[in-house]
Amino acid sequence: MGYPNKIILSDVDVHRVVDRIAHQILEKTDGAADVVLLGVATRGVPLARRLAERIHAFEGRTLPVGTLDITLYRDDLRHRSPRALGHTEIPPGGLDGRRVILVDDVLFSGRTVRAALDALNDLGRPAVVQLAVLVDRGHRQLPIRADYVGKNIPTSLSETVKVLLAEIDGCDEVRLMGAGASPAGRADDTAKEASA
Repeated sequence: MGYPNKIILSDVDVHRVVDRIAHQILEKTDGAADVVLLGVATRGVPLARRLAERIHAFEGRTLPVGTLDITLYRDDLRHRSPRALGHTEIPPGGLDGRRVILVDDVLFSGRTVRAALDALNDLGRPAVVQLAVLVDRGHRQLPIRADYVGKNIPTSLSETVKVLLAEIDGCDEVRLMGAGASPAGRADDTAKEASA
């Protein structure tokens, strides 16, 4: 196709990064006691489930996993085409007084995280909220940083980061795509950037 497209993380790398984040969560949360993982739709959901699986493999601890749809909390809602609402699912026991770790694939402007925090306000009052991301690509527009980062990838604003996960895309891979990336890839990444 001739589009600039560089693989930043292979499938092996993605698995390694998820393992590392799982270990970091265990270290920083005293064994993940009272931790709830909330995956931000779309790709944060399978990542949250993978983290829970790895933590269970490492420590034998079963973490509650939920999903968070932030569609109605986006600050660009009126500028976007209507889309179907996603699914929010809070694990039994709720969020009050617990350590909630939001999980997403890419941290960019910080606007997705802001929307997720707004959504959390309507769902409960966690004791602590932390953020785990597979990739931090920089270019923050809000004072937000991740507590757990799989990989920092310096990018230009004309580039996009595309995360592919087996549960959704059929393979695990992270690609850095240039300004001339394929239309399909650009559509997904533009959505991610707009929501980030």
